[in-house]
Amino acid sequence: MSTNKNISLIELAETIADNKYILGDRLVEVGISGPNLEATLSAVAMAQQELGHARLIYRWAFELKGLNGNRVDIKDQTGKAYKSNVEITNWIDLIAGLYVTNIATDIVMKAVIAAEHPEVNPPFSKMLKEQNEHTIYSKSWCRQLVQEKGSIPRRFHEALTKQFEEASQWLRKIEQDPLLQSEKMVQHNGDLSKQLKDKVEVFLQKGVVSNVNG
Repeated sequence: MSTNKNISLIELAETIADNKYILGDRLVEVGISGPNLEATLSAVAMAQQELGHARLIYRWAFELKGLNGNRVDIKDQTGKAYKSNVEITNWIDLIAGLYVTNIATDIVMKAVIAAEHPEVNPPFSKMLKEQNEHTIYSKSWCRQLVQEKGSIPRRFHEALTKQFEEASQWLRKIEQDPLLQSEKMVQHNGDLSKQLKDKVEVFLQKGVVSNVNG
């Protein structure tokens, strides 16, 4: 495929890579002051994995541009990361970002894999297991945060809502992208944003405690 045909896929790849780059950075910066030692150690381990994922996807983006992906030297994101991830400053924001971003990314990765486009060659299979582990970990923390006392549930709901709105906007953009559709690079039935809503909705409902253990 020519670079022109790849332009939408390159943007998709760089959005995934940017978010993972930022999450990796925030997992270190914020995670080092986690609520307990176990949380801190987990955050540092996940940071290394998220940064590894970012490098892998940046390399893929370079290859889609027709460049040598092995010479990737990433010093900053390309500007496509969610604003809500860039602005993470505390554990509540971090958990919301880790949870929503990895779910949205997982949905897109699986849709690209399912398309089986002969010229795309996504490197996602290496990442899906680790990414799923991050989702399970952050979901466990989501359950804890919505059941906390005081202002924490409200603050978590606000952080999660911001993340959800940005991720949903990105998924709708992919659903409606004419190039991705015409080239059949992403397999979906216009339901990518719905898939995200189905997975996150229980935590978006204010005051819901009894249903968050599923």
